[in-house]
Amino acid sequence: MIYFDYNATAPVMREAREAWLHVTEKLGGNPSSMHQFGTRAAIVLADAREKLAAYLGCNPNDIVWTSGATEANNMVMHHFSKKLAPTQKVFVSAIEHPCVDDSSKYYFGKRVKTIPITRDGVIDMEWLTAELAEERPGLVAVMAANNETGIIQPWQEILAMCQAYEVPFFTDAVQFIGKLPCKGLGDCDYVTGAAHKFGGPRGVGFLKIKPRSQITPLLLGGKQEGGRRAGTENTAIIAAMMAVLDVREKQISQSQHLLRKVWRDNFEAQFLRALPGATVIGHNQPRLWNTVSVLMPEGDRKSQWVIRLDKAGFAVSTGSACTTGKEEPSHVLSAMGYKSAQAQRAVRFSAGWETTEADWDALLKAVVNVHGEMQHKA
Repeated sequence: MIYFDYNATAPVMREAREAWLHVTEKLGGNPSSMHQFGTRAAIVLADAREKLAAYLGCNPNDIVWTSGATEANNMVMHHFSKKLAPTQKVFVSAIEHPCVDDSSKYYFGKRVKTIPITRDGVIDMEWLTAELAEERPGLVAVMAANNETGIIQPWQEILAMCQAYEVPFFTDAVQFIGKLPCKGLGDCDYVTGAAHKFGGPRGVGFLKIKPRSQITPLLLGGKQEGGRRAGTENTAIIAAMMAVLDVREKQISQSQHLLRKVWRDNFEAQFLRALPGATVIGHNQPRLWNTVSVLMPEGDRKSQWVIRLDKAGFAVSTGSACTTGKEEPSHVLSAMGYKSAQAQRAVRFSAGWETTEADWDALLKAVVNVHGEMQHKA
């Protein structure tokens, strides 16, 4: 079975398993305890915090460990629901992950103003420029890269704009981290990430908060994380996450992702030639090097593709794993202006660092074969 669903979750790397096992066996104390076992665990935690801060470009004290990005994203919205005036609005992009979209609507309701997206899948910067000139929202939330399309958002430009208007900026960087350099993300007021998207264990992530500020706790009952998040930190999986991020940042610094982008681009070119009527979403936009989101030819439903490719030995998806089972079309494609019938033909191929050029070639052959079978039966 060849795996092409890394944007949903990535297989756990050997380095993560080894780091987890080492800390679990040798440094198993509670980092809040005063004895030697606790002190050793606290040192591991502090080292991990300093290392992540160095990658992001922020102060170690700005980092809060969480159970993952869903918790971290909810923390941001919970915090601002307590901090902002009752009438103050928040701007949230139309393509956010459900854990940002749903939590913002839960806490702010009609006070959420949706930032529209262009047909190319990018934030409408003209709209945002005009709206910020008219009013000051309490928060602007735009993800760094979209999980369904892989399209990279202009988060640096949005950050600069928000700084000019003194509006806090929050970016969900879950899909970005581990694929492209972390450097610069620490300049954002609030940033979230999760280990399992780049080869770390599930159940661990982080929230980077605004420097010299506090965050309203979402979880109560302890003074861990400087009183910002109650609960004993899972030192072992935090160490495992950082062991993998070390590997990914090294690969990125060596420009290994650029070769993988060539493999992706070659696949797309051959895919479009082999399947007339198919479309690569965001084809001309900056995208994550691992992601290909496509609309299959008319008459080919996405569910059929996932099932048939699974039988052919390839794991692919129809988009966000967090929306699997919903009948409505992708909110991301809808925001881009695609009709429901078009969205029903969407399939996502997302590779990982371990995906080879031969894997892409094999996927192309399988897609062509499955398409031929479906056309023959039709």
